[in-house]
Amino acid sequence: MLINKAYKFRLYPTKEQEIFIAKTIGCSRFVFNRFLGQWNDTYQETGKGLTYNACSAELTQLKKEFIWLKEVDSIALQSSLKNLADSFTRFFKKQNKAPRFKSKKNQVQSYTTKETNHNIAIVDNKIKLPKLGYVRLAKSREVEGRILSATVRRNPSGKFFVSIVVKTDVQPLKKTESSIGIDLGIKDFAVLSDGRKIDNNKFTCKMEKRLKREQRKLSRRALNAKNNGMNLLDAKNYQKQKRRVARLHERVMNQRDDFLHKLSTDIIKN
Repeated sequence: MLINKAYKFRLYPTKEQEIFIAKTIGCSRFVFNRFLGQWNDTYQETGKGLTYNACSAELTQLKKEFIWLKEVDSIALQSSLKNLADSFTRFFKKQNKAPRFKSKKNQVQSYTTKETNHNIAIVDNKIKLPKLGYVRLAKSREVEGRILSATVRRNPSGKFFVSIVVKTDVQPLKKTESSIGIDLGIKDFAVLSDGRKIDNNKFTCKMEKRLKREQRKLSRRALNAKNNGMNLLDAKNYQKQKRRVARLHERVMNQRDDFLHKLSTDIIKN
């Protein structure tokens, strides 16, 4: 059975590659916001939106006006435009709200590029990405299947990740011919119909005191920056503490996801 499967790995880019990733994210955001503004104006005037093909043709002319757009991966810019078109398609079908402008203040920043002519490949413990070259990654398992796309993401903690989507053939698990009932609760995370109880993981409680302490530091540094008339984006101490708090939140999230994945996999297999 052919399916699309995603692999997620942590990236370890060099300083130059980090700058290039930030530049690509910024250019993708610029293209998205630019055409979103045009799309909104056209929709207000005519009640209809633009088309992806029309915007794609205009993007070519836009690169002549803004030369710096040529420095980054062109497929990433096209992907940003395609995402905008898809968002409006779902909006007109009343499947979601109208797309909103992207901000550089968003916690998660990313861009997506497509695989063409083997421009994305895994080589040993590195991944080859368009215009970015070979980037070191923590390859925890082998990637099986034909690579379709890759999304480079920068988390609030400052860590970089890549999500690789592949087309691969998977075999369904053998049927166990058994079933079980699951009751999710508060005191216990879950109670199974065979009498087993799954305890709530206490990692959130263990991190609670540390999180409160670091968040109080963050609030004080935000107040100090405000009293000194500084923009929070320019306040280095605030930004440093903000990343420290984000890393703690990320650690709790990873622990919770690990617990849920192991539990759900055990239930599904058995």
